[in-house]
Amino acid sequence: MRSLFHKTIALFLVSFAVISCQDKGDPNYQYMPDMYESVGYETYGEYDVFENGQEAKLPVEGTVARGWMPYEYQNNTMDAQEAKVKLTNPMLYTEDNYNNGKQLYTIYCAVCHGDKGDGKGILVEREKILGVPSYDDAGRAITEGSVYHVMYYGLNNMGSYASQTTIEERWQIAHYVMSLKDKLEGKPEKEFVKESAKTKLLPSRADVDLYEDAGDKDSSKDNGTGLDTSDNQTEIQE
Repeated sequence: MRSLFHKTIALFLVSFAVISCQDKGDPNYQYMPDMYESVGYETYGEYDVFENGQEAKLPVEGTVARGWMPYEYQNNTMDAQEAKVKLTNPMLYTEDNYNNGKQLYTIYCAVCHGDKGDGKGILVEREKILGVPSYDDAGRAITEGSVYHVMYYGLNNMGSYASQTTIEERWQIAHYVMSLKDKLEGKPEKEFVKESAKTKLLPSRADVDLYEDAGDKDSSKDNGTGLDTSDNQTEIQE
């Protein structure tokens, strides 16, 4: 009788220990645990289960990363000239866009181009950088398309600002740059558009052919929808 009592107490203590250690969020016993916990492959590791033995793969053609939109024009002289002529600002010329552009211009551009856009920024005055032309230089004849293109890729001593600014911010800066150009040329101030509508810029085709080395087809004719986007850079969506 005493032996049975001791066994009962021992069984109770063991059961209590097992139950007290149980994690309700994680079952104590798993049937075929590989179905629950996947193998942690290293990003650039070599494994036989993957094609070509490498875990890291190129993204699917036509993939657009979150927070990034493709840009149609390439970084070459021909595309720069085409952007200068064809590319137009999809952002409305509102007071908000103008003021945001002015603020961003002061942060990123004025140090070289000057507050007035005359090429006399503080770095030029200190002779740290030379040869910054004025926005009203007839030899340049800048347009909003050329302004955006240069901000995207950079030109000569000026680096790219694509990583520091968003699409909307670059177009806002372009608005302000063109207003400075008008002032330098003595043109009347452009009137603001009263309606304020937020726009979302849609992708057309990628600015870098990630699949060229892989031998894939040119994606300039197709943006994943089967439509030719060679003549379209941006669209506006309400």
